[in-house]
Amino acid sequence: MKLVVLYILAFTGGVFLTVQAGFNTQLGALAKHPVVAVVSTSIASAIFGSCFIFFTNKGEVSAQIVYEVPWYLWFVGGLFSMIGISLYFYTIPKLGISKMIALGLCGQLLFSLLAGKFGWLNLPIEPLTPRKLIGVGALITGIFLINSK
Repeated sequence: MKLVVLYILAFTGGVFLTVQAGFNTQLGALAKHPVVAVVSTSIASAIFGSCFIFFTNKGEVSAQIVYEVPWYLWFVGGLFSMIGISLYFYTIPKLGISKMIALGLCGQLLFSLLAGKFGWLNLPIEPLTPRKLIGVGALITGIFLINSK
């Protein structure tokens, strides 16, 4: 797949996650609890994901795979997802969506640079380069500009 297509897909994923955050923030506010929105999101994701697997007939999960994968990998992503998304839904009404997304992306970027540098979470090692550090500085500058009045 061409790199430009991957960039467009990644960008579109970011747009979709922002739209999802906006809708689920409304749900969390109306339900008076952000975790209710996370549970709703998780159930809907499971339903739509299952439909995708069923209709595309790809990614079949055999019983053998269930036993081969370490038990915690079936749950730990969901734990971090629930906490992270709950924090998003909790902070959006207080900060606004642009500030929350900017700060959330900053957290994702900084942690991903560290995780990549040290190979945390069994990820491929990626060196920190001056270009990446300049990019982080630009992002942090942008966050200050977004959060200033």
